[in-house]
Amino acid sequence: MVVNGENSFYVIRTVVGQEYNVALLVEVRARSKGYPLKSIIVIDDLRGFVILETDKPYLIDKLISGIKYVKGRVGGRLTFEELERFISPRPVIEEIEVNDVVEIVGGPFRGMKGKVTHVDKHRGEVTVELFETSFPLPITISADYVKKAPKETEGGS
Repeated sequence: MVVNGENSFYVIRTVVGQEYNVALLVEVRARSKGYPLKSIIVIDDLRGFVILETDKPYLIDKLISGIKYVKGRVGGRLTFEELERFISPRPVIEEIEVNDVVEIVGGPFRGMKGKVTHVDKHRGEVTVELFETSFPLPITISADYVKKAPKETEGGS
C-alpha cells in the first residue's frame, strides 16, 4: 500500500459501465511499457471511476491517453483513508436508527416502506412499522433486508 507516504491513489473518470474495460486496457499498457503501476482498483459502488495507485503521478496521463472510454483525470490525489471508505463498507445495522424511514429489499414484504421503531444491534434485527397497511403492523426482520430510504421519500403516509 503506502510506503513512506510516497504512493498515492489517482482517480480517472470513465464512461459508466466501462470501468473494467478501462482497467484492463490500462493494465496492458502499463505492462507493455514497463510503467510502475502498483494497483488498479474498480469499485462496483463507484460507477464511472477507476482508481490507479502509483508513486509516479506523471505516468497517469501517459497511461490513459487515447483510451476510448476514458473521460479524463480527476484533479488531486486520494489518500488511503479516503479510499478505505469505499472498500470497507459499514454494516447496514450501524447506519439505521429509530424513526428512520427504510425500504424493505428482501423477503415477503419487499418493496414496502416503513418507520423503524426498534433496533437490536446484537441480533442484527430491526422492527419496522409498515406504511402501506390499514393499521399499524410492526414486523421484526433482519437488518440485511432493509435499506435507508432516500431523504425525499421520508414522511410516509
